[in-house]
Amino acid sequence: MAKKSAVERDKKRERLARQNAGRRARLKAAAKDQTLPAEDRFAARLKLAEMPRNSAPVRQRNRCLLSGRPRGYYRKFKLSRIALRELASQGLIPGMVKSSW
Repeated sequence: MAKKSAVERDKKRERLARQNAGRRARLKAAAKDQTLPAEDRFAARLKLAEMPRNSAPVRQRNRCLLSGRPRGYYRKFKLSRIALRELASQGLIPGMVKSSW
């Protein structure tokens, strides 16, 4: 089980990213728009830099929904390798069978 503070920090980052997604997208588009004057693009970059760092989606970490484990994460299932194996062994994941050779 991951530290609760790390899991909560990630949830906070996810919430901030959702809240600021529209504003961040508008500023990024303005900063990349070559038809705008250089001063306006620079101003957009400065406003983008003033936004909270944790509002960037890049700062989010994929974590297991059950344990909060940050490593060995399967995107398709949103689970860590350990949780995935336990659920598959119990037959709770449809179509997944235990493999051995």
